[in-house]
Amino acid sequence: MALRPILRFPDPRLRVAATAVTRFDADLRELAADLLDTMRAAPGIGITAPHIGVSLRLVVLELTPGDVRTYANPVLDGVSRETIRHVEGSVSMPGATDELERHAHVRVRYHDLDGVEQVEEANGLLAVCHQHEIDQLDGIFWIDRLSRLKRDRLIARYNKLRRG
Repeated sequence: MALRPILRFPDPRLRVAATAVTRFDADLRELAADLLDTMRAAPGIGITAPHIGVSLRLVVLELTPGDVRTYANPVLDGVSRETIRHVEGSVSMPGATDELERHAHVRVRYHDLDGVEQVEEANGLLAVCHQHEIDQLDGIFWIDRLSRLKRDRLIARYNKLRRG
């Protein structure tokens, strides 16, 4: 396992849709392990392969210590009409957060690391994380979900943080 450099906003690679995972092998397992180590060091609760410059549809989540979940090729297969608001951020934009509205419940279809198709129902924070990370896999950076005014203000705050 290794720590990998995380791309920082506004790196254009964060806005590129990732390619489907087609090989479920030792290299994929190693990438997933590297993502977990990198996410923990960031620190964060979710990370995608594109966050480290690898254009593959792979997500690692760890909402509570030790409960690691890995998803290859995740897609939303159903969403609730009910929504929730949650503060979000990104390992690619450390220190910058804002509140977004997301679906309160989602169904996600994905493959595990062995290539077996799975389906997961998720509520609350887990549902928010799925939507956030699937957006990232689709080349939609989380701040794109903010109004223009909120996005501009957040970017200004982030740039100020980076400068010092």
